[in-house]
Amino acid sequence: MLGKAVLAIIREDLESKVGKRVRLRANRGRKKVLEKIGILEKTYPHIFVIRIEENRVPGRRVSFSYADVLTNTVELIVEDEDGSRKIGIKEG
Repeated sequence: MLGKAVLAIIREDLESKVGKRVRLRANRGRKKVLEKIGILEKTYPHIFVIRIEENRVPGRRVSFSYADVLTNTVELIVEDEDGSRKIGIKEG
């Protein structure tokens, strides 16, 4: 049950950041890492969507689960007015 509570915290944190610019770092396996800048576009009950900002492919979207953030498969750094902040559970 504790896992569901943690995922709910991550989801609420992301919901408050919809529309903000984020730096994304996603481990895609076999030494493949996706590093992009995009906009947190939408949150859903089990996933969230980021619109990637690229010149060659306008409107490309990627989606991830909240569990990906929890397990550090995906790292999100939100660029707020008060500086950059990593999304997820604080360690320590």
